[in-house]
Amino acid sequence: MSHRNPRAMLTPAMHGVLERMARAGQVPLHALTPLQARAAYEVNAGVLDLAPVKLHRVENFTLPTRDGFDLPVRLVAPSDEPLPVLVYFHGGGFTIGSIATHDVLCRHLSHLAHCAVLSVAYRLAPEHRFPVAFEDTWDALTWVAEHGRNKGLDTTRMAVGGDSAGGTLAAACALQARDAGLALKLQLLIYPGCCAHQDTPSHKTFAHGFVLENAHIDYFFDHYIPNRKDREDWRFAPLLADDVEGAAPAWLGLAECDPLVDEGLQYADKLRAAGVPVDLDIYRGVTHEFIKMGRAIPEARRAHMDAARALKHAFS
Repeated sequence: MSHRNPRAMLTPAMHGVLERMARAGQVPLHALTPLQARAAYEVNAGVLDLAPVKLHRVENFTLPTRDGFDLPVRLVAPSDEPLPVLVYFHGGGFTIGSIATHDVLCRHLSHLAHCAVLSVAYRLAPEHRFPVAFEDTWDALTWVAEHGRNKGLDTTRMAVGGDSAGGTLAAACALQARDAGLALKLQLLIYPGCCAHQDTPSHKTFAHGFVLENAHIDYFFDHYIPNRKDREDWRFAPLLADDVEGAAPAWLGLAECDPLVDEGLQYADKLRAAGVPVDLDIYRGVTHEFIKMGRAIPEARRAHMDAARALKHAFS
């Protein structure tokens, strides 16, 4: 996807958001320490997001991980009936992001799909490097499969999902679930990272000025997985998995003006070639992170509806 002027691809609304971001002149996240970057992301995460939906059930608790850590999670649901559940992993380059930064998204998915959503606060880099985030998310998924009934969940209908780095984790968990014989109804992947080395054409086309920049990607990955050899591990780069046959059906929502768009398309192709049912939506003229800009970007609201429709279909 090479373009002489990639900015000409943007929708007017997306263009406006980028202009406002440029005018605000904030220090870029990659120029901050991880602690500063987390704080800045928390402050800005809700600026363009929709208002949160009020839900009948909101419960915060912890799950045990393999090394004895108490992993914080938040369960939201529109009712007390035994609902199917989406286990959700937030984005943020494995370094920033939290249950709070993705609370609105999780509530909207729960409301629109009429399902429970369990949002997982996996441990972040650089304090916890690869593969801790993967192990935490897998431990959360298996905990739900084994103990979710005690929380009133219908564990015969489970899905896994996430955006950006969370999408990477969701895709990897879907492969691990297949290997472990854990049946998932859907993997919901919102602009997931899929490749080991950022060498697709879209990484060049959208390297600067499209929210997620090359410098951010380097910053995040150098914190999470500093050893380049480790980046060839499928738990970080699902595109490098030997075989994806038998993985759960997938819904992918990709942003057209995103360095990650090409690898998302490649992963959709890889799944399809292995006989995995794939539902692919590409949102034209928007950037990475658009899903959390519903107040300004109509495509965000459309993506919420599309994702919810995919969940409903998978759970029915």
